[in-house]
Amino acid sequence: MNFTEPTAELLFSPQDATPMSTDEATIKSWDQARICLESAPKAWLSTVRPDGRPHAMPVLPVLVDGAPCFTTRPGSRKGRNLAANPGCVITAGNDVLDLVIEGDAVRVGDDDGLRRIAGAFKAKFGWEFALRDGGAYDDGLPGSPEYGFYRITPQRAFGYGPDGLTATRWRFGQAT
Repeated sequence: MNFTEPTAELLFSPQDATPMSTDEATIKSWDQARICLESAPKAWLSTVRPDGRPHAMPVLPVLVDGAPCFTTRPGSRKGRNLAANPGCVITAGNDVLDLVIEGDAVRVGDDDGLRRIAGAFKAKFGWEFALRDGGAYDDGLPGSPEYGFYRITPQRAFGYGPDGLTATRWRFGQAT
């Protein structure tokens, strides 16, 4: 699944009463956001509990075909939250950008998707998964626990510059 490049725009307009920059020259490119997420050693994933309360936990992010992906045990709190409500937020940062991506996380179950995400985890983190029976397993751990791979379909994202005064919003189109 490939995604169209998002539209980048200032988060605030000159009409807004805000200390944030309204200079279009400060708009960050989506490439800068992609680099931020690709290089992040961890990101924070926020999901929604069944009672509506938020839940945030660190995850290891990888990008596959431009989409943020992560893994978690299906029985974990975040795994159960996503099974009931795919809406989530993932955040990461580096010296250039603090990044917030809103979207829906869906568990990946097709063989090609599993292979591609497993390959991304091996390349970035050296974490190897055994793929069998439509699932991903860590055979290096006792009991070979199952992990779910999730792909986030971004709906919008926000990037904040290190100066605290620049902000970009990206709006995503439909998947191609």
